[in-house]
Amino acid sequence: MSRDRGPRRLRRLDRSALIAASVTALSLTASGCVVVHGEREVLPATTKAEAAKALQQFTNAYNAADKAYDSSLDATHVTGALGAIDAARLKAGKANSPSGNATHTPLKLSDVTYTIPKKAGWPRWFVADAAGNKGGTARWLLVFTRNGLDEPFQVAYLTLVAPGKVPQFTKDADGWAEAVPVNSADLAVPPGDVGQEYATYLKSGGDTFADGAYTSSWRTQREKDGKRPGLVTQYIDEPMTNGDFAPLALRTTDGGALVFFATHLYTKQTAAPGTSIPTSDAIEALTTGEIKQSLTMEIVSNSVALDPPKGSGDQQVTLLGRIQGLTSAKGS
Repeated sequence: MSRDRGPRRLRRLDRSALIAASVTALSLTASGCVVVHGEREVLPATTKAEAAKALQQFTNAYNAADKAYDSSLDATHVTGALGAIDAARLKAGKANSPSGNATHTPLKLSDVTYTIPKKAGWPRWFVADAAGNKGGTARWLLVFTRNGLDEPFQVAYLTLVAPGKVPQFTKDADGWAEAVPVNSADLAVPPGDVGQEYATYLKSGGDTFADGAYTSSWRTQREKDGKRPGLVTQYIDEPMTNGDFAPLALRTTDGGALVFFATHLYTKQTAAPGTSIPTSDAIEALTTGEIKQSLTMEIVSNSVALDPPKGSGDQQVTLLGRIQGLTSAKGS
């Protein structure tokens, strides 16, 4: 990780050297040279070597945290949706197994491809596409992001995608990818609106999203769960679009985009008199209050979707992967 925000050695220069440096800077400006500002200049998010280092640092920290059930061990390497899911998972694990994870198996990632967009402003981010020793044959897509040179890259999104489903990305002559603005109007759905559209779809249906495991099948499962005898289940979905939960999108070669986005799900289960609410050690570890007749669970999910170009033959957004995790619960 680079922490170079300017030549700090200037502080040790004597007065005459500082004056000389100032005169030089003024003469360069007067001669028409442009001062580069990282927040405005279009630059690659990082180098492939730095990206590989960030992935290794994340993997090491993730494994250490998983083995000890200690979120402090990887807190500086995760953020956003993954950070929320990971912290809650480790909290529940620690509560139920204070001595650590007896079934820990280190995560190993291989066959890694780095897609690094060239863009202006913060956050700067990149995607690592890897094979993992967990999750079967699925590809691991990790989105690393940071908001300044003095910050480490952190994984905000982690999704698993079936092999062969990761699209090809648009790249320039130097191999840098293209980040798509969240308000882009040349897609079927602007990236910044995908989370809201998904929440609306899960509630009311529609044709914005293609049928699949995370769309039509998920709605069917919810309807089935909501009709269990003696148990009423209610769902409220909301998009998460601020800070490190903001959606991120990469341009694909067909003119569309691969969009990473996060959503909140609140699930309330209410049991009929004389019945109980099914629970587990993990749920109870994250629950405040006593579970008597109802349980409200807060769930965070991170998803990845293919957003087609506007005006193309197929205008449906396709969800490729979705990982969710319980982050808190309240009993009453």
